[in-house]
Amino acid sequence: MEPQEERARRRGTMLLSGGGWLIPTCLLCTYGFFANLRPSEPFLTPYLLGPDKNLTERQVFNEIYPVWTYSYLALLFPVFLATDFLRYKPIIILQGLSLIVTWFMLLYAQGTLAIQFLEFFYGISTASEVAYYSYIYSVVDSKVYQKVTSYCRTATLAGFTVGSFTGQILVSVGNWSLFHLNVISLTCVSVAFATSWFLPMPMRSLFFHQNANRHASKLMQAKGSSNRSCIKNEDLARVSESEDPEARVPLNHKVHSTDDRVAEQTNINLLNVLRILWNDFRECYSSHTLLCWSVWWALSTCGYCQVINYAQGLWEKVAPSSHSDIYNGVVEAVSTLLGAVAVFVVGYIKMSWSTWGELLLALFSLIIAVNVYLMESIGSIWVCYVCYILFRGIYMLLITIATFQIAANLNMECYALVFGVNTFIALALQTLMTLIVVDSSGLGLDLFTQFKIYAGYFAVISLIFFVSGFYSLVKNCQRKQDTQQSSGT
Repeated sequence: MEPQEERARRRGTMLLSGGGWLIPTCLLCTYGFFANLRPSEPFLTPYLLGPDKNLTERQVFNEIYPVWTYSYLALLFPVFLATDFLRYKPIIILQGLSLIVTWFMLLYAQGTLAIQFLEFFYGISTASEVAYYSYIYSVVDSKVYQKVTSYCRTATLAGFTVGSFTGQILVSVGNWSLFHLNVISLTCVSVAFATSWFLPMPMRSLFFHQNANRHASKLMQAKGSSNRSCIKNEDLARVSESEDPEARVPLNHKVHSTDDRVAEQTNINLLNVLRILWNDFRECYSSHTLLCWSVWWALSTCGYCQVINYAQGLWEKVAPSSHSDIYNGVVEAVSTLLGAVAVFVVGYIKMSWSTWGELLLALFSLIIAVNVYLMESIGSIWVCYVCYILFRGIYMLLITIATFQIAANLNMECYALVFGVNTFIALALQTLMTLIVVDSSGLGLDLFTQFKIYAGYFAVISLIFFVSGFYSLVKNCQRKQDTQQSSGT
């Protein structure tokens, strides 16, 4: 007879895979909303430079902010493995706790060293975001993946937007101090931390805790099976009928299926997981299409994070908060809303990304470079605000397209791997750039010079993809001509 504990576990799995997706989704969305409802975040730089902390610009920009980049990079891969091994929920709780520590220290810690430790804890919270975005896939059926993904991402965008607007209103209308904005932020992340404890504990994960048959299949493939592939049969059928035929070409032509009907769980050791990850890595990045979009993802995300991290500092240099009104909150909110609209519009864009994708990436990367350069060179706070809003909107539009192009024909394990690898490469590049350009142990350049470099960086990205896209377009035209000639003869 089946043990009672096993029957209870199976009933819980059936509930979550059927109509029981609503409770974990609502809890996770509540967590995501309050974890991002931080009214003080758009005013972090003025707060650190103001009388509450009384830090210098060199301390903030060249000694404190780089710590977040270093800690994020160092923690990303260990947290990625720990997230899967511990089955998501403990890492979500860790993220909530690290946010509490971050904002508690932001209220009461003093001195450069203490704020550097604060940045380390914030690095823990950002590295743990992978748990928030992957948790829901372990507790709901694949039929509702698209729906729950939309809800969870909307919750984070809504939290950030509401928080930014709230902070701006309290500062501009209510004359609240930045210290009290941080009190509100601490309260909100505490609510998120409390909510995380009520999340159901997943019974499975992508790599360490899989069904027995699925594990055996993937392990055989990792040891050299010839039909190894990251592509699912159902992914090929899921491509929209309205897409251009060229956009329907899969990243690879090999397919495989896995039998997930067995509910028996198995624990997989670290060596096997690393073997599976390595084979997934080789398989995924053998595709030119995936490699192209991944390269843009990694390169552009590096530059995007640098601009986002130091934009407040640039605004503070252009229009000091001690001498003028600041509208950081409303700018962050509007840019987030514009990004959300751009994400929505992507679903209605119909074109052959396989043909024109690289050239469009080149064009928009050039527009981003111009926006970053104008932020630094014009010297007007309003030009800075407008360029920043356009910068974020364009990036969120392109990163959404890149995500769709990468994920369209990959199964969940491969998508998680590609996302992690791309993010890691972006962070490695960002760390190198920070160490050379920003850190006081490197060049320690001023913010205006930094933004010149960031503008040049995006211009180089534009040039790379223009050359690559033009070459691919010429090759496609030649291939079509050869096909027409051969068919004519």
